[in-house]
Amino acid sequence: MNTNHTSQIDTNQITRPSRSRARISVIIPTLNEAANLPHVFARLPFDEVFEIIVVDGHSTDDTIEIARELYPCVRVLLQDGKGKGNALACGFAAARGDIIVMLDADGSTDPQEIPDYVDALFRGADFAKGSRFMEGGGSVDITPLRMQGNRFLNGTVNALFGTRYTDLCYGYNAFWADLRPTINVDCAGFEVETLINVRVAKAGLNVAEVPSVEHERIHGVSKLHPVRDGLRVLRTILTERFARRETPAATTPTVRELDRKGPTNSLDTGDLGLASWA
Repeated sequence: MNTNHTSQIDTNQITRPSRSRARISVIIPTLNEAANLPHVFARLPFDEVFEIIVVDGHSTDDTIEIARELYPCVRVLLQDGKGKGNALACGFAAARGDIIVMLDADGSTDPQEIPDYVDALFRGADFAKGSRFMEGGGSVDITPLRMQGNRFLNGTVNALFGTRYTDLCYGYNAFWADLRPTINVDCAGFEVETLINVRVAKAGLNVAEVPSVEHERIHGVSKLHPVRDGLRVLRTILTERFARRETPAATTPTVRELDRKGPTNSLDTGDLGLASWA
């Protein structure tokens, strides 16, 4: 586990719950993942999770129906835009837990690792970041092109932001929900993981890397385009480092939660696009 930075945010002034009382929200962005969800839900540690939130990008298959069959208490949101970044922003805003976990729907990230991320947070981390390239991690899914691109982009971030990340472009992460205004996802695509990692670094938060094994997508084809999305990641890095602009105001996605009869009214996410915590 690597810890980066001395926090510029006094998280000691934030009251966080004990392990036994912490509520964990798992956010799963989906787009036509009906065939994969049974494999993902079968490995979820339901006894440790407060809520499962599926954020759907208007799937044309039975993704929503399958999610409800697998776990009747699942919360289903319709994202208000397109892309993984927008889906995560909607999920973050609606989450009612104390801890937020980002999980992929294609079976590549193992839900059984969730306790490892939560442990890292209770050992003092603000942000628990998955890594395939530290001892104990691995990947059977990454291609040579993606590996080289990730290595270059990871090195660029470490050089520009003084981090010691070992795996920049990996989407399995967990963090304390009170940090949502700092993370403030305002991008649409796969560059979202990089945006979050960079903003965490810029805020000087305590980051712990957690070894993680990435598995092959079970069904379907990845929606990631290495060259196009790699360029978006690079643009995000350079913008966050060199653009002369004020810190963007926290965005407020329009979060629509579905009941079994259709959309409910948009959730009132309050200030900073955050859901009130019940």
